[in-house]
Parts: sequence; structure tokens; C-alpha cells
Amino acid sequence: MGIVLFFFFLFPPLCAAQNCPISFCGNRSIPVRFPFSLQGNQLENCGYPGFELGCNSQGTTVLNLPYSGEFLVRNINYFTQEINLYDPGKCLPKRLLSFNLSGSPFSASYYQNYTFLSCPTQAVISRFSTIGCLSNSTNSVLATSSMNLVKSMPPSCHIIVTLPVPVSFWFAYNEEFSTALDQDIQLTWYTPDCGGCEAIGGVCGFKNNSNQAIGCFFNRSSGRSSSNIGYQVFRIGCLTFAILGASFAVGMIVIASSARRSHRLGAHSTQGNSNLSTVAERSTTIAVGMDDSTIESYQKVVLGESQGLPGPNGSTCSICLSEYQSKETLRCIPKCQHCFHAGCIDEWLRRNSTCPLCRNSPSPALVSLHIV
Repeated sequence: MGIVLFFFFLFPPLCAAQNCPISFCGNRSIPVRFPFSLQGNQLENCGYPGFELGCNSQGTTVLNLPYSGEFLVRNINYFTQEINLYDPGKCLPKRLLSFNLSGSPFSASYYQNYTFLSCPTQAVISRFSTIGCLSNSTNSVLATSSMNLVKSMPPSCHIIVTLPVPVSFWFAYNEEFSTALDQDIQLTWYTPDCGGCEAIGGVCGFKNNSNQAIGCFFNRSSGRSSSNIGYQVFRIGCLTFAILGASFAVGMIVIASSARRSHRLGAHSTQGNSNLSTVAERSTTIAVGMDDSTIESYQKVVLGESQGLPGPNGSTCSICLSEYQSKETLRCIPKCQHCFHAGCIDEWLRRNSTCPLCRNSPSPALVSLHIV
């Protein structure tokens, strides 16, 4: 496969098969070219089906998703095949409540479940990030991917909906707990696949008007001389052979290592089997975080009006960075006596086995509940 690609790069077509100049809306900030086409500015066969863009009255580039309506385009990366969208009404979370990519060629890189909550404003003020365009003076709306936070909210809060939201990358642990969801939507596409063509400075396009076969073209008017193309091909050839050589070397090392391991196992089969069993038994005991029974064994503290805490603790939870309030439940870690919101430290210890401040590994302690 690598050799086929190498010869494709060695003898690329030197001119585009059709006249499809780059187009712009208004301020000319976003170049529109294949696989996208700008309606009214380019021929129909200059773009791939489903990649039609438009211009609004302010001269901004617009993408219309069949089941989600119009979004403004912030940026298009033709090499990584990504497009960034934002809401013209400046309330993206409201659009996300009914966001649907069906009927379009785009997809999200990742999805993450978010729960939308409606709470009395006084219950969440200054503690969480809220969604301003969905909130008012009496009720605040927030979104969170932490089910522990959802469970810890007061009874006056109610769940609006839980749904998958497109994100640029998946958060293994969200320390902020709540978010305004005001970042751009980042979508990608896989067909047509023009990343390889873009990597060598080419531009994708249809080979002819009879089918949707894609070719990689180099337009002489773009300033790419034959000497520049030759230099680029030389670099790609060197890189290709370097990768093949490295792959061959790694393969030989793996084969030699496997042969030595087989020889040792043949000479000491009984001892080897015993060692493998021991390793297997040890591997099953490794855990990243703690189980719930161990976490629940740690001391809980309910803050009174004085809000005084034992041990080396301040007035702020070091995980969510929110100030402690009276009647809140905290959990303290044995030995170091560092305390945190119970919901915050429980979520942390399920993924880590050390204190988030001093990194000491605590041991199980007796359950106790104090009011201070």
C-alpha cells in the first residue's frame, strides 16, 4: 500500500480537471473550495454533495444542517477535515437540546452525556457555571457531565434532560463539574477523504463530470513550479523509505525477542508457568482508584455555622474551588486530614488512590460523622 501511494505522489496530475476557483463570503476570511462549494458563486460540480455553504446578509459563511438549521462557520481546516460552527443567536446550549446531524456528511469527533438542570438561582449562585441565555432572575440552568453532581443537587433542582453533546475531545474527569457549553461545535467528515492530498499541497476535485471519483490536482497558477513539486516528491520518497526501514528493523527486533523468549520458556517451562501465574494474579489486584466501601469508611464532616474545620484546611474546596457553606457535607482523608466536598473527593478517589493535595495514599478508616 505504501509503494502504491509513493508512485501516486511521484506522478500526480499537474493541473485541475475543471475551473473551480476559491470563493469567499464578504470579509474573505474563510476560503471555500472542494469539498465545499458556495451557492451562487461556484458551479454545482465544484463541491461534493452535502457540502453546500451560503452567505448571509452580513457576509458571513453559513452551513445549513438538514435537521438542526443554520450555523455560522468559524473556520474550516481542509487538512484535518474539521469545521467549527457557532450559533448566530448566541445561545448554543439551546441549539444543542435538539441538535441532530442526520442527513449531513458530518459527525462529531466525540460525544459526552450532559445533564441539563434547572435550579433556583440562590441555590447555585457563585458556585457553578450557569447557562445565561437559558436562565432568568429566579431560575438558573446548568449543564454537567458529572452524575455525582446531579445526585448531590438540592431537591429544589430538577432535571430538564440528559443527552449526548458533541465535544472536541472526551473528558475523562471534568474538574469544573458544570459548564456553560459556549464553545464552538467542532465537526469532522470522512468522505471524501482529501487529507493525503492536502498534505502534499494538492487540492481535491472530481476527475470528471460523469461520476464522483476524486483526484488530487496541482494548479500551475498557484505558483507551484515543477522543481518545487520534484523537491516535495523527493522529501516524501525519503520519508516513505525511512518508515519502511524503521518498520523492518522493529519487526526484526520483535522476531529476535520472541525467539529468545521461546528458548527460555522451553528450558524452564515449569518455572515460567509459575511466574506467569504469579504475574497474572498480581495484575488482577491492581486498581486505579478506590472502591466505594473504602471511600465510605473515611470521616464525614457536616459544617455548622462556625464553618470550622479540623486539620490543615482552609475555607475552599481544592477540587471545585468553591467556598464551603454551612450545612454542607465534607469528607476528610485519614492521616493527612485534608477535607473536601464529599461529592468532589468521592469522584476523585474512584479514579485515584491518593489525596489530591499531598498525594499520600490513605488507608481505610472508621466511619464517623461530625458537625463542626
